[in-house]
Amino acid sequence: MKQLGDGTYGNVWKAVNRQTNEVVAIKKMKRKFFSWDECMNLREVKSLRRLSHPHVVKLKEVIRENDELFFVFEFLVTVK
Repeated sequence: MKQLGDGTYGNVWKAVNRQTNEVVAIKKMKRKFFSWDECMNLREVKSLRRLSHPHVVKLKEVIRENDELFFVFEFLVTVK
């Protein structure tokens, strides 16, 4: 839907899951990943898959497609 942020390692986008109509945040990593094992061995993936805490955004899914890596997170509304 729209870009939410741009960081050193990736860009974050607001999106809608077409199957469930759920609003999610998707982080697209900037570097290429050439194997699934390479993706699963990232510190970020290992940590987020284990964590379950009310102050940590929930990682819903990890997707690797065409050597690109995407993290699908729950979408949180920020209050300014």
